[in-house]
Amino acid sequence: MFPDDFKVIYLLFAENHKEKRIAHLKNDTESVLSFCVYRGTLLRRFYFPAGFVTEDQSRSLYSKMTLSKLVLGTVQFGLKYGISNTCGQTSFPEVCRILEMAYEHGIMTLDTAAAYGESESVLGKALQRTRLNSRMNVVSKVTPLPEDLNEAQAEDLIRSSLKNSLENLRMDSIHTLLFHRERDWKYASVLEKIRQEGVIRFCGCSMDGAVPQNSEKLQAVQVPGNLLDRRFFPFMRERKAEGGTPCHVYVRSVYLQGLLLMKEEQFPDFLRELLPYRRKLANLAAEGGMTLAELCVRYLCSFPEIDGVLTGVETAEQLKMNLQLAEKGPLDGDLLNRIEEMIPQLPEKWIRPSLWK
Repeated sequence: MFPDDFKVIYLLFAENHKEKRIAHLKNDTESVLSFCVYRGTLLRRFYFPAGFVTEDQSRSLYSKMTLSKLVLGTVQFGLKYGISNTCGQTSFPEVCRILEMAYEHGIMTLDTAAAYGESESVLGKALQRTRLNSRMNVVSKVTPLPEDLNEAQAEDLIRSSLKNSLENLRMDSIHTLLFHRERDWKYASVLEKIRQEGVIRFCGCSMDGAVPQNSEKLQAVQVPGNLLDRRFFPFMRERKAEGGTPCHVYVRSVYLQGLLLMKEEQFPDFLRELLPYRRKLANLAAEGGMTLAELCVRYLCSFPEIDGVLTGVETAEQLKMNLQLAEKGPLDGDLLNRIEEMIPQLPEKWIRPSLWK
């Protein structure tokens, strides 16, 4: 599956990295890859020193192995976000602490968007301050486009949005650029043109309500998903099984904007019909000796078709908690089956935050 040089990188990492606990792994690709998939930390920070692998080999390995299972959402860096947010917009010193902690623990992918208030500019400044701007992948999104544009008008707006994003991020290029709305995927040819110019490596779209036409051309997608919302799971499985254009799949809304962790008395009246399902999940978690938060994170970490589990945080302490939960690995198959049997397909007005009023 991977070239033999993968073993070389593993050996060097095992020798040089302070986390000696990885040294017991067998010296074979399968063992190392398995470790990577669930911890997302083994190869993430290793930068292929010259002389050990060729430039082409390092590029190939980098493209395949640098996406950590956890992705850091940064919307809170730019505005107050989430139904359970009590801290407001994250302060700049705290943003820097969060980034340093994320990097130190193997998270290298950051999610932002032009529409997230000051998020891109705060992120760009913080990455420069922490000297992480060349060490982390950034996924951003185009400003939502007006309807009924011709392709030339759409291209002007897309390029303008990307130019502003790069300036705010203080970067010359970014890892992935997505349309913020699935309806804008009809202008996919524009993103592909920009990708071929070398300014972005992958292009795709964020989804909320439906899978767009020509989804087989997507190179990256971001979809909602959690214990109560499995609407896009069939698409993810089908897309990964097709064997066509490789597609990075990111899943957001682990805690359903914090709703899954809120106290019952804090539930908005229009969402109280979700409480019986939340109680069932809390009881299931307790039976397994875990918190509901742990069940939320480990649930999404259990699906191999998910490349990145996106978790937004307001504080470094919240990030630390998410890291500790993700480290515990995937849930067992019996527990996954019980969750699927317990939670039916729920009305979208309950599980789509964009429909909450």
